[in-house]
Parts: sequence; C-alpha cells; structure tokens
Amino acid sequence: MVFKVKVFKLYPALLSLCAGLIFSTGLHAQVVPLDRVAAIVDNDVVMASQLDQRMQELQRQLRERGTQLPPDDVLRQQVLDRLVVESIQLQMGERAGIRIDDATLNQTMEQLAQRNNVTTEQFRAALERDGISYDQAREQIRREMIINRVRQRRVAERIQVSDQEVRNFLDSEMGRLETAEEYRLAMIVLPIPESASPDEVRAIGETANDIYQELNAGADFTNLAVARSRGDTALEGGELGWRRSAQLPGPFASAVAALDTGEVTQPLRSPAGFHILKLLETRGGEGQMVEEFHVRHILIKPSEIRTEEEAAQLIQRIYERIRNGESFATLASAFSEDPGSALNGGSLDWVMPDSMVPEFREVMTEISENTVSAPFQSEFGWHILEVQGRRNVDMTSEMREQQAMSLLRNRKYEQELQTWLLEIRDEAYVEIKI
Repeated sequence: MVFKVKVFKLYPALLSLCAGLIFSTGLHAQVVPLDRVAAIVDNDVVMASQLDQRMQELQRQLRERGTQLPPDDVLRQQVLDRLVVESIQLQMGERAGIRIDDATLNQTMEQLAQRNNVTTEQFRAALERDGISYDQAREQIRREMIINRVRQRRVAERIQVSDQEVRNFLDSEMGRLETAEEYRLAMIVLPIPESASPDEVRAIGETANDIYQELNAGADFTNLAVARSRGDTALEGGELGWRRSAQLPGPFASAVAALDTGEVTQPLRSPAGFHILKLLETRGGEGQMVEEFHVRHILIKPSEIRTEEEAAQLIQRIYERIRNGESFATLASAFSEDPGSALNGGSLDWVMPDSMVPEFREVMTEISENTVSAPFQSEFGWHILEVQGRRNVDMTSEMREQQAMSLLRNRKYEQELQTWLLEIRDEAYVEIKI
C-alpha cells in the first residue's frame, strides 16, 4: 500500500516558542507555554497572541460604535479569516519586494494625526488611552500600506473598462448626473424656530442681510461662519464640500449657478431659515480648461529578485548618469520597467495631473520645465521624471470620459477585489490549528 505524505517545512524557532520553556527541577520538568500557532499560512504563521490582540481591538471599536457584539466564537473565526488573508497578501508583497521604509511610515503617521486635528504626540497619547501602543499601531499601518500596494498592483490589472461601456454610461441618466457640474460650497445658516413670530422672522432676515453686507464689504466668510452661523458645519467655516446642482434645492441651484468663484449669494429663504452660500470652487460641466504636462519618466520596480533598497540604488545611479550628461531617452529605453513608455524613451506624451498617482502628480506639478526630478517612490516603484512642456486645453469631453472611466473602474474594483481575495485564499495552503 502506498501512502501519500505531505511534507512541511520545520521552523526551529517557532517550534521552540510553541513548546514553551522547560525548567529543570531535579527529576521533574515544568512546561511554561508562551504562545500558540493559530494557523499555518503557506510559509508564515498566525499566532494566537495576534488573534487575541486583534480581537480585543475589534471588540473595543464595536463597543465604541454601540454595535452589538457577535458571540466570541463567531467573531474569533471572522478575525482569524481576516488575519489569514492578510498573511497571504503580506507574503505576496514580500515576494514582490514591496517595502515601506521608516521615513514613509513616519510621514503617514503624521498625516493620520493631522487628519484628526492633533499633534503626533497627542495622537500617540490617544492611542495609548485606548490600550493600543504607538509601535503596534505603527506596524499595523505598515502592514495595511503593503497590502494596499499589493492590491493596487494585482487587482487593478484585472479590471478592464471598454470604450462602449464608457459611452453607454455617459448616455445614461446616471452618467449625465455623475458627470454634471459640481460646486464646492460654504454656507452660513440662520435658522428660524418653528414658533417664531413674524417680527422674529423679520429680525432674523435683517441679521442675514447685515451679514451679507459685511461680506460684500470684505469680511472673511470663514470667520463669520464660525461666529454667526448656526449650521452643522459652522465650526468648519461653513464648509459643505462638493455638491451637484441636482442635489441643491431649486432656488439654491439657480443662485449658485449665477456666481463666480469667490462670490456669495444674497440671503436665501427656506422653511429652515436664511442661508448665504459662497462658491469656493467649480469642477465638471462645460468649458473645462485643464493644464496638461508633457512628461517622460523612468520607472524601476522592486521584484522577487530586486529588493526595495536595490531598486532605490539603481534609480539613483540612473539619475546621476543623467545629471552627468547621458541621454534620458537612451537610459529610459535601456532601464525603465514601464513597458508603455520605455520604447518611446520614457515619454508619456501629454497627461493631466488627476490621471497620475499622488506622488507622481506632486512632483510633476512642482518641478520646472526641462528639469529632471530627484528619485521618488510611488506604489508602482521608483521614478525620475522630466516635464518637457505645459499647456492649457479645453478637456470637457475628455474629462467626462476620464471621469466615467474612473467611476466604472471604481465600481468594478470592489467586486474584483472580493473575487481576487477568494482566489488567493483558495490557492494558499492554510491549516487552522485552534
């Protein structure tokens, strides 16, 4: 009889950790367990301590939201499944040479603090009050950044949107609504109580007119909103964010459409009170003038045979060769790992800022023409770029198509992501130990 035997790698450090420490006491030995393996995932393991820590964090978050906690065994299984899938993606990132250096991680932590309107020190203290060490949070963010880059590379390349899909979307009612002109607005609100008498209503209207006159005389809208508005966003300077015309009441939409950027409406009456709107910015609609950049670049990617550090060293050497007089186009053709541009000497032709990833867009819009940028990193790898020209063009139809393409890709992304996650989970070797 022939038996099939699965062969697994042995991890000496792991085995000793799981077995515990043995302390000799004469003829007896005492085993002190330190940790246990919760799951084996390909060449990695999920430890019970990781599972317990993530369980505690999730339970705390659910309690803070007022969400009823599921039974512990149900929650534990969900958390373990998530850790298994995370491990698979992290291993994929490691094989692809994806690394998040400390400088990038520190910058991300600072941005997280800024989004919460606190300093880094206050952010650290808030985490510790919630029972989360700053170092633990920092490493979890590193993991999430690696996973996000893996997803961007592996999922995005699976998504295809045809020209016909774009045309069909733009011809649909939803497409026309999604690509219509948008306004970024701020608003000062003076509410009218339900029990207000006609005299009280008249007094509130006069106050609204006084504010309008102050604005016309040059008063700062943000300061007046904070001091005088009674709306939900008063403390944010009345900022409402982006609104489409169809999302505004009829009289509001007409009044806003007549404004130039920076102007304010006269007080507008609604059942809720008096409103003064300021147009901060406009996008979409007709006659969209956009600045385009004629740019070329060289891309060096980390890979299974090239680490992040080796990629950074290679792009730096190429940068130095360009600074010493060698041809950008020749080096791009020889080294760049962007197949779409390498054969053209690195040329991307004319591109719009919004079509590029944030890191690329930031460098492209800041450097002078005919200047080669210092090496910088994006989710795709290491770049150097040169802006060869700038121009303003009417991109109304192109922008509508690009916006439609982006909306359709985003719709497909979530569906494709779930399909991909199921596939990599099915393809991985996973053994649940507890």
